[in-house]
Amino acid sequence: MAKVLISLKIFPSGIDVDLDRLKKEIEEGLPSFASIYKFEEEPIAFGLVAIIAHILLPEDRAGGTDEVEEALKRIDGISNLQALTIRRV
Repeated sequence: MAKVLISLKIFPSGIDVDLDRLKKEIEEGLPSFASIYKFEEEPIAFGLVAIIAHILLPEDRAGGTDEVEEALKRIDGISNLQALTIRRV
């Protein structure tokens, strides 16, 4: 069965947020049907670095992207997130 790969830009709440800790919390905070494919870091400005999280979901999971976004918004240290791409792999 095919999967869906979503790429989310995750903005930490400040420059003092430990990105390694935040990545671990993102991985642990995902719904059970989702998994991390990889993380990237993207410098924004003034020392702020965003995390690009590439997340795999089952193709047949209706509303899966919404569930992932809601789960991530509950994590302390995340101020905002933005969907960059959603594609079938």
